[in-house]
Amino acid sequence: MKPTQTGAAFIAGGSIAGAGISSAVGGIGIVGGFGGVGIGVTPVVAAGAVAGAAVYGAFQAVAEGDTGGFAAMGMGAVGGVGFSSVVGGMGFVVPKVGLAFGIGTVPMAGMGAVVGLTGYAIAKILDESQVKETPFQVLERMEEKVLEMDYYSAALMELNGADLNQKFATLEIEDELQTLKAKVKQKVAPPKSQPPKIEPEILPKTTQTRETWRCVQTFKGHSAAVNALAISHDGKTFISGSDDRTVSWWDLNTGKRLYTFYGQAEAVLSVAISPDSQQIISGSADRKISKWQLDTKQYHRTFSYLNSPYSHNGFVNSLTYSRDGRIIISASTDKTMRIWGGYTGNLKRILNGHTDTVYDVAISPDSQILVSTSKDKTIRIWNLETATERCILTQNPPAKTIIISPDGQTLISGSQDSTIKLWNLQTGKLCCTLKGNTTAIVSLAIHPDGKTLASSSRDGVIQLWNLQTGEVIQILTGFSPLAFSPDGKTLLSGEKNGAIKMWRQMEHDDHCILTLSGKWWEVLGVDEDTTPENVKSAYLRLARLYHPDINSSADAKTLMQTINHAYQEFQR
Repeated sequence: MKPTQTGAAFIAGGSIAGAGISSAVGGIGIVGGFGGVGIGVTPVVAAGAVAGAAVYGAFQAVAEGDTGGFAAMGMGAVGGVGFSSVVGGMGFVVPKVGLAFGIGTVPMAGMGAVVGLTGYAIAKILDESQVKETPFQVLERMEEKVLEMDYYSAALMELNGADLNQKFATLEIEDELQTLKAKVKQKVAPPKSQPPKIEPEILPKTTQTRETWRCVQTFKGHSAAVNALAISHDGKTFISGSDDRTVSWWDLNTGKRLYTFYGQAEAVLSVAISPDSQQIISGSADRKISKWQLDTKQYHRTFSYLNSPYSHNGFVNSLTYSRDGRIIISASTDKTMRIWGGYTGNLKRILNGHTDTVYDVAISPDSQILVSTSKDKTIRIWNLETATERCILTQNPPAKTIIISPDGQTLISGSQDSTIKLWNLQTGKLCCTLKGNTTAIVSLAIHPDGKTLASSSRDGVIQLWNLQTGEVIQILTGFSPLAFSPDGKTLLSGEKNGAIKMWRQMEHDDHCILTLSGKWWEVLGVDEDTTPENVKSAYLRLARLYHPDINSSADAKTLMQTINHAYQEFQR
């Protein structure tokens, strides 16, 4: 091996050793009269490179009997003593391994000698390679290379099972993770309006159950974000509405797209299927409600009022059929709700009362009660027979989504403050508040048995709750909207890239590990041509979800490695 190559090998070996030390001991700090300074991966790797160069310098000085090497050591030692006299006492602190030791004048002189040998080694390498660079220029190039290695070395250590905490310290999100862990441990807060009760404390937490939900299939067909989902009452098909201005009809068992309905001039914001599974309706940003016949796949009509060609004077945010199919309720940004004939499509009544955008509506199973939620920070409970208000609930910040339990006794609202509130539908009293999310709740779905609640938050996290205990059963990665199948065995979730995920409840098997697969953008859940900022946000979102410090499941470490690998592929 040529001398130049030998020198490079010493430097590379020192860099790798530095990375290994950083991985093993975690964070390192220097303290002294000047205060304290943290040392991350990059400085330790750089120190390893310097040490490698110094060893090569010593080797060359001894082998060749070159007094210049010893002179460089002496000059470096003198410089180290001078530096020690200026800054005073210092010490190294390694919290992870409980190590702390002082650095006096003699160790500082030794460090200076090492730096001197490094300068000598670089000079020798330059002389042997005939490169016209100064030692300072070479050191600058070494620093650039070490900085470039920072991410890749961390990723490599991650993929080889190294300390995950160091990975996240490098990404500077450790504080964020700690905040998240604190939030997960928050208690379910009882409402102030109720008298004090002596009850067991309920702590939302992730528990391992015998059955777990797993993503078994991903449907692809839409070219833009999915905004609405509805599963037929016979459980055989479902429909989806998207920003791409289409409604798609799918076979729930095979995942095959059966048909695509066109005609909306703008994004489809809401969809619903009639109780007999024969008709579908969609609400759009074009202010229209459109209706199709499923058996013929033919367009039926647009709901309209008076002489207007439109259904509302604003976006149609929500649509729902009554269980008996007699009426349809729509909610809009025009601050109103409208009651339409389920079979005729004729306007029956306009409900006024909200003073701002109506986000969502829900009808009780007995078709007697209507609930609406609005940007005006109220939830209103209506008597459908008389079209009068029974109760007004205050929700500040406002609830974006509401559902009613299958037994018709509980109203559940998802708020922009990341909380979920359970109300007594008959009295309007707040029963409890579920906490544990970190961003606004944008979609809710309840299992047909009324015991499990699925919530989706803006950061792409789906949480499954045990409503009897207030516990978080499982955490999934996915966006809104959400929909449970009538038999409760399937959960659908929409994606920002137009995909739809199918989740199935499966028997837990320690040998069956959930995996994320596909191209890097599919693993991270983003479009291939999205911005670097969006990619980084998606990566951090998944990291918060699957980092082993937060997720105690057996799958977490494997999933985190897959996510890291996908992000590394993007970086290339």
